[in-house]
Amino acid sequence: MSNRLTKIVTRGGDKGQTSLGDGARVEKNDPRIGLLGDVDELNSSIGVVASHLKTGSLAIILRGIQHDLFDLGGALSFPGTKVLSEKHVARLDEIADELNAGLPPLKEFILPGGSPALSFCHVARTVCRRVERAMAAFHNDVPDAEYALQYLNRLSDVLFIIARVEAKQSGVAEIYWRKENSLASQTE
Repeated sequence: MSNRLTKIVTRGGDKGQTSLGDGARVEKNDPRIGLLGDVDELNSSIGVVASHLKTGSLAIILRGIQHDLFDLGGALSFPGTKVLSEKHVARLDEIADELNAGLPPLKEFILPGGSPALSFCHVARTVCRRVERAMAAFHNDVPDAEYALQYLNRLSDVLFIIARVEAKQSGVAEIYWRKENSLASQTE
């Protein structure tokens, strides 16, 4: 990598504006900038998950996803750029099918928790759902956004499955929602 970023502190955003990848200046509260921030937060959340996993193969999968999300953010910073493709979605479908094949069927709802890795995975999953909602609100301005929407929808499922696989492989019991523990389900 050549010296792409020779100066990190530019002071260019001190007055509430920032630059897109094409050089256009926009307000920091522009929906595109919000979406870029959400994608960056999701990528960071996945980095936390990957650093806590005991299963190396799952971390490798997540590193590939982080590259996809970095590419998504890069495409969003250049208006008019295609975001993700059908191949990205198909790869997540394959990952989900492969990982889910070794898991027992769900009979109960799973609560986030059990270990730091599982908890962080569920946090990343919920951040992913927020990014998906932001992309849905913004999709008319982004070419091929339907693939980004599909990708983010699949990704939240993959993160859920990864939490289950990690629980199984690390011997951590999943925490199930139990009706008898819910005050809402108890009658007076």
